[in-house]
Amino acid sequence: MMQEARSAALSRKKTPPPIAKSGGHTATGTGPLFQHYQAAVQLLQQGKYEKAVAGFEKLLPTAPPEIKERCKMYIQTCQRQLERSRLTFLTPEEHYDYAVSQLNTGYFEEAREQFSEILASYPGADYALYGLALLDSITGRSQDCLSHLARAIELNPKNRLQARADNDFQGMADDPRFTELLYPEIP
Repeated sequence: MMQEARSAALSRKKTPPPIAKSGGHTATGTGPLFQHYQAAVQLLQQGKYEKAVAGFEKLLPTAPPEIKERCKMYIQTCQRQLERSRLTFLTPEEHYDYAVSQLNTGYFEEAREQFSEILASYPGADYALYGLALLDSITGRSQDCLSHLARAIELNPKNRLQARADNDFQGMADDPRFTELLYPEIP
């Protein structure tokens, strides 16, 4: 009797339904749709952004909603990377302005990369160190903020006055090390 119940239960066991149907193929990882999707993702990972965009755009008309949303997200990522690779700056200050625009729009990792690129070419660029300090303050990296701001002040003491009035350092206001950096004791 127990054996019959077990056999009946096993015969009723269902396989999970496919994610969605598209063009007669399921998006479970075996159909042509999924293979094209994987190929486009691989192109993205290889840095072949233009080809990846073409691949994702080809999928959009027939893809199920969940794949379609991922394709749109990846297309945006590719376009951002393509735009970034086309960027050229005439001066380090122009490069700094771009980095600040990335910071202000919430692209923190992009901003960090831009500030770091400036510093790689111009190690004495106090404004890039100040920008990194702002970014570190905004993203909660207090030790990095203090290090970058200290170096910016060392290179250009006017950065101390600017930091005192800068609202972007509000997250650091309660840190005694920050206060000591901005208001050092005069001997």
